[in-house]
Order: sequence, then C-alpha cells, then structure tokens
Amino acid sequence: MARKQSRARLSHVDARGRARMVDVSGKAVTLRRAVASAEVVMNAATLALISAGRVAKGDVFAVARLAGIQAAKMTGQLVPLCHPLPLDHVDIEIIARPPRRVVIRAEAVTTGRTGVEMEALTAATAAALTIYDMCKAVDRGMTLGPIRLEEKTGGSRGNWKRKT
Repeated sequence: MARKQSRARLSHVDARGRARMVDVSGKAVTLRRAVASAEVVMNAATLALISAGRVAKGDVFAVARLAGIQAAKMTGQLVPLCHPLPLDHVDIEIIARPPRRVVIRAEAVTTGRTGVEMEALTAATAAALTIYDMCKAVDRGMTLGPIRLEEKTGGSRGNWKRKT
C-alpha cells in the first residue's frame, strides 16, 4: 500500500504506475531560473596542468563551458520525460579550487511553463564529464560529485534555495 501512495505523488507516473510526460499546457508562462553545481576532484598535479594551460587536448575550462551549454540545450533529448525548452540563457562558471578541486556552477533561464532544473543539472554534469574526458590521460582517478541543484526560481511552487 505504501508503494501506491508514493507513486501517486510522482508527477511522471500515472495512476497505474506507468511513466508519462507531465501535461504543462495549463500552467502559466513565467520566468524560470535554476542553478546547479558539480565538483571534480583530481590530483593536485592535474589541476596545475589545467591552470597552466598544458593539457594536451586544449583549454579544458573553455571546452567544458561549451559542453555544458550544449548539454543544457539538449536536455529534452537526453532525459526521456523532460520537455524540450527554449532556453533564454545558459551560463557556466568554472572555478579552480587548489589544490585538487574544480567547482562548476551552471545557470539556466527560460520563460515557459515548466522549470529548468534539469537543464542546469545536465549542464553542470556535462561540464564535469568534459573535464574528466580532457584530463583522463593524466588522471584516471578523478571523481565527479556532488552534482546538485542549488536554487530555482519561478513556477507555481515558488522559489527554493539549498541551505548550506
């Protein structure tokens, strides 16, 4: 019985437990914004190579920013039940935190009927994966995470911000 009750609360599951895309046609069009973050932890020597611009594949942070932006635009194709959204703005900030961490902050903005949390999370994740891809030849032990929503604004549920 508890299982049926929890399913009823999930917007992407119908009464019979089947996956469905949520109908947002009745929702108001509002400005919606989300910020997500991701971290990449690596050897100090790897971060030094990135900072010095000496990674063989090129400018790691520039490529990761582009990957994040591209991924945000493709979220509806990557995540099966996400609505494809016209994004008004995507921003990726990547900050080196010596000796071993890189912090990624991804912001997505739209004017629409559904939120952009998934776009921000996808952008942060793709940027982190790109950093791993560009540096794996020198550091296969890198770790990704946490990847998390930091804040969202707009929509019927209002604003939300992670408590630090």
